[in-house]
Formats: sequence, structure tokens, C-alpha cells
Amino acid sequence: MSGSRALLDSNAIIHASNGTIDARKLLAGKDQYFASIITYIEVYAFDFEDQAEKEIVDRILRNLEIVELSREIADQTIIYRRSKTKKIKLPDAVILASAKVLGAYLITDNYVDFQNVDSSVNLIDLDDLKI
Repeated sequence: MSGSRALLDSNAIIHASNGTIDARKLLAGKDQYFASIITYIEVYAFDFEDQAEKEIVDRILRNLEIVELSREIADQTIIYRRSKTKKIKLPDAVILASAKVLGAYLITDNYVDFQNVDSSVNLIDLDDLKI
């Protein structure tokens, strides 16, 4: 989709780093790519198999804009966390709120974690990308 933005969930980056998916294909098709500061933390806290895996993460994250936690994202996160219809973990709520504030698609391998939380955020299941 031309003119579109995408925010990558942590698992998308980790799958690209360990070769489960093609990193170049993951970063194709959208005009701008982002990662939440939460994703940045989660990915770099991951126990990499080897240095090559970490270097792939480094290359991916250099091509993304890291979204810092703002008041707007924090306020949206609070709305998600206070929801009575579906409970969502704090890191996932921050990631989802970041996508909403950016007006970005959220690319994730944990589609179910985000499903039915906010229908205004377009979710892309990593499995559906066929990469």
C-alpha cells in the first residue's frame, strides 16, 4: 500500500533476526516503518543465538523510527488497560497505542493479543504476509 505506515511488533523483528521470515520482505510494501520504544527494549533484551542474529536486528532497527513514549500514547495506553471488554498486557497496550497515534498498521505474530481491542487500528498478521 502506497503512502502507508507500519509499526513492527517485537516478534516480527525477532522472526526476521533468526531467519524465520525475510527481513527485506518484512520491510517492503509500506512507506514508513516504526517500532515502539517497548519493542526496542524487548528486542534488545532477547537472548540472541549469535552475533549475526543481533547484527540483523541492528540493521532492521536502523531502518525504523523508534517511537518514544509520549503523553498521547500514555493516555491511549491507559484507555486500553482500563478496558472491561478485553485485558491487554502493558507492553502490548503501549505498542497498540503507538500504532493508533501514528495511524499505522500493526504487524505482529501475536494477532490474537491485539484482536478486539481497538478496531480502528489495522492489524496485519505476520502469517498473512507470506514472507
